Amino acid sequence: MKIPHSFYLGSDVVAISKSLLGKYLFTSIDGLTTGGHIVEVEAYNGVIDKASHAFGNRITPRTQTMYQEGGIAYIYLCYGIHEMLNVVTSIEGQPHAILIRAIEPTTGIDIMLRRRNMPVLKPSITAGPGSVAKASGISRKINGISLQSDTLWIEDRGLSFSDEEIAVVPRIGVAYAGQDALLPYRFYVKGNIYVSKPNK
Repeated sequence: MKIPHSFYLGSDVVAISKSLLGKYLFTSIDGLTTGGHIVEVEAYNGVIDKASHAFGNRITPRTQTMYQEGGIAYIYLCYGIHEMLNVVTSIEGQPHAILIRAIEPTTGIDIMLRRRNMPVLKPSITAGPGSVAKASGISRKINGISLQSDTLWIEDRGLSFSDEEIAVVPRIGVAYAGQDALLPYRFYVKGNIYVSKPNK
């Protein structure tokens, strides 16, 4: 059952981020379906968040996707190498986004292995946002696509985690954001082997 469009329209990007843990991310690319449940996310709180691409109301060809109504994918290239999948939330004009940092693969693992050029299953297959996108066949070609589409969607299958099971920590790789780099906007499932970088 796809998560309804209304789920993505809330204004609390941090709360929505946390509630995405345990939800299932699926893609159907070239007729091949892959998926798994989300185990690590980061919230980006729009124009007031120095770590966000939209900080200070920055609107560029890249960031304009973030300003659309929630419930679509914002996919961008990082370091010229990695495609990164973000879930856009909130109302039009409020550029909130949630970076999907890791999933635990459950569907189409053989396809994911092929995409990642991996002979055997290791946690690194979908640990880190670049790995999630590559294993899932996600690229900027589908930037802006609706999460109600049959290409990329998120389902609620009843899996959830208690507060005790969730780590709430600062984001990764946003040192440039100064004080905002310290905000507890990263959530992950404690002890899950697919989490990109567990805090020591």
